[in-house]
Amino acid sequence: MNLIAEAEHRRVLATGGDVPEQRPSFCLPLTEVGISGKTVWVELPDGRLPFDASLGVDLAGHRRGIHMSRMEEVISTLHRRPFADLRAYGLALGREMVRCQGARQGRVRLAGRLPLLRKGAVSGRDSLDTVTVGTTVELEREGEEAAAMIWVEACHITACPCTQVYNQVLFGLADSPCPQPTHSQRSTTRLEVEASETAPTYDELLACLAEALHLTQDLLKRPDEAEMVLRSHRAPQFAEDAVRETARAVARRFGATLPPASRVVIESLSLESIHIHDVRCRLACTIAELNGVGDPA
Repeated sequence: MNLIAEAEHRRVLATGGDVPEQRPSFCLPLTEVGISGKTVWVELPDGRLPFDASLGVDLAGHRRGIHMSRMEEVISTLHRRPFADLRAYGLALGREMVRCQGARQGRVRLAGRLPLLRKGAVSGRDSLDTVTVGTTVELEREGEEAAAMIWVEACHITACPCTQVYNQVLFGLADSPCPQPTHSQRSTTRLEVEASETAPTYDELLACLAEALHLTQDLLKRPDEAEMVLRSHRAPQFAEDAVRETARAVARRFGATLPPASRVVIESLSLESIHIHDVRCRLACTIAELNGVGDPA
């Protein structure tokens, strides 16, 4: 049973006004308003892939709210358009979002997973793993790109140096080539680099992490597992070491090719095996500040 006549329904829709355009109870500009937890499908050279999106724009003080439906309209419009890379999609999405909301600034954050095929260090068997990638695009002055970051996050293993040093002293094995036992933990490290014309690819960022860390993988035959554990114990790392070694790899690979002012962010999370807490370490700097860290202190 229809309780509202169709004509009355249409009349109310036509005369009810645009609620988001109403004045709020008091006029206070908001830094960012938007949507998150949205899955977008992006047409990339590798295929149409899903990414988790968070979109936001600034809101003028005289406007009560944003038009959320317009956010979804922009996403739908770009659904089948091909893009050279994830940053290009984020930039197109951000510009349209800022325009349709009548905003001055906006930000798009995208995160997703890509397949990663690697071989065991000893067995040579293929392991189908996953790497997490993403981009953050910031816009200002009604859609002009202000800054963009691309990033890669990978899983790795760290062995703690503390118990190793204890055992070396206890048993007089400081000069022994055999690494001493210690506890190890699963860790993740994220490497972010400011996007530019000479910005590295995701594969190049991943190569930095592989150079600095003991990356883990899902398929490990017994010799591969032994090799991974042995490597991590021969070169034990704190979360601080993971960040510093990644920074050194960035300087080696990109110090001469990226603009000196390019921003770099490295963040490592260690899921501690013998503690209840976890350990987090973060470095935010520029390429210019990293140049020179390639040599030991």
